[in-house]
Amino acid sequence: MDINSLLKPFQHFGVHLGLSRIIKLLANLGNPHQQVPVIHVAGTNGKGSVCAYLSSVLTEAGYRTGCYTSPHLVDWTERICINKQPISAEEFSQLILQVQDAIQADDEYPTQFEIITAAACLYFAQQKVDIAVVEVGLGGRLDATNVFDQPLVTIITSISREHWQQLGPTVADIAREKAGIIKPGCPVVIGQLPPEAEKVVLSRAQELQCSYIAPQPAREIAPGWAEYQTSENSLTIKYPLPLQGQIQLTNSVLALAAVEILQKSGWVISPEAIVNGMSKTQWPGRMQWVTWNQQKLLIDGAHNPAAAHALRDYLDSLETTKITWIMGMLATKEHRDIFQALLRSPDQLYLVPVPDHSSANPLELAQIAREICPELSLCQTCPDLSSALEAAFISTNNQVVLCGSLYLIGHFFTLSP
Repeated sequence: MDINSLLKPFQHFGVHLGLSRIIKLLANLGNPHQQVPVIHVAGTNGKGSVCAYLSSVLTEAGYRTGCYTSPHLVDWTERICINKQPISAEEFSQLILQVQDAIQADDEYPTQFEIITAAACLYFAQQKVDIAVVEVGLGGRLDATNVFDQPLVTIITSISREHWQQLGPTVADIAREKAGIIKPGCPVVIGQLPPEAEKVVLSRAQELQCSYIAPQPAREIAPGWAEYQTSENSLTIKYPLPLQGQIQLTNSVLALAAVEILQKSGWVISPEAIVNGMSKTQWPGRMQWVTWNQQKLLIDGAHNPAAAHALRDYLDSLETTKITWIMGMLATKEHRDIFQALLRSPDQLYLVPVPDHSSANPLELAQIAREICPELSLCQTCPDLSSALEAAFISTNNQVVLCGSLYLIGHFFTLSP
């Protein structure tokens, strides 16, 4: 059976936060999550690239490195990797069947994300990885990944107001949920957080007697190169930065601070492994330049206001004045704030549905976009992404940017130009 049909029965449980089901499921499987040392990464934005940097550096250092991330762009297998290689579809299917078999008759039925999380833990234990980098799905405290009692390091990358429907209305509420991954005595790396979020995270770290590093962003020293001073200022690390955008000066140092903590507790990670690992990092679909019909196209998730600001900053740094946007968003997102961050008066905008997901209606999005930026030189809807791409490249010499949802970016990768 293929992965989709195996996972389908669990789909209708949706997001159902809580740890009782996953703890029971993992116990039925022999607690595989207790057999693997883990770095646990939470945050509104930046989680994925931090996981990608860490996975790349640790692989380069010679460790057998598991990495569990979500969502996937094209294929479920992208979520579970060892040494940056996705699990095979056959192995993934076998794991899902194993996990399914472990559900007992009187157990509360797990969600799809819990099934996949259990499968990842089982795979990493079976494959005897040296270390696993695990990305939180949603929030932290009640997320299915929050089953590790003693992570080697926990990282909180950034906090802004996203998923507030599940996590609480204020940034402090959201910070409280994300700080739920902090465990007694386990070191913490903290990104650039709004003051009210930082206060919550720091007080949680202090309460649990955790040492912590809150690194300053790296300094760009040449195009594609940055330098970072280690927490005790004892060492300056110069390293390549292949991922685009100012935001990576922040994300990359979070990974390097975690590496520093590992080195102090005996993990052997040489300066060469850091440089080579950073240079080989790939994180598709995030500020990525691709070609579409021999034309340059920038693609990015930009699925919440903070990510949209990061994308706009990147475009402004390139002095890109005229942009043609192709956008689709999920119904649950902060459409108004995302448009506010991105749209400028000479821009053009094509709006499309996000296929196979609870998409916002493009006509309603068009209405909001015109309110936010009445001076758009064009604002129209298209029935699908292919027709929007064709229209955008025919009508303009502007820089074309596709964004608004990682699911839309995933769909883009399935189209043949």
